[in-house]
Amino acid sequence: MEAQAFDDVLDGLSDTSGEAAILKLRADLLAVLVEQVKSWGLPREAAAARLGITRPRLNDLLRGKLGKFSLDALVNLVAAAGLKLEIRAGVAA
Repeated sequence: MEAQAFDDVLDGLSDTSGEAAILKLRADLLAVLVEQVKSWGLPREAAAARLGITRPRLNDLLRGKLGKFSLDALVNLVAAAGLKLEIRAGVAA
C-alpha cells in the first residue's frame, strides 16, 4: 500500500475535494460556536436555551462532536448565537 500525503487531515478523510471543503466548514463553524458559547460565561442550561437546543445537544457541541452536526445545523446555530456568517470562494492555488 502506497502512503499518501495530504495538506489537511480532513482532506484525507474525504473522498472528494467538495466533501473535504464541507468538513472544513463544519469544523470551523463548530470551533467558532464553542468559543462564542464559552465567552458567554453562562451555565450550560442557559447557553442551550439561548441557542434553542437541548443541553445534551450543547454538550455534543462543546465536546467537539463534529459528526453529530450537519452544515445546516451549524449555520442555524451560528445565527442563533448572533454571529455573522460570511462564506468566500476564490481560485484554488
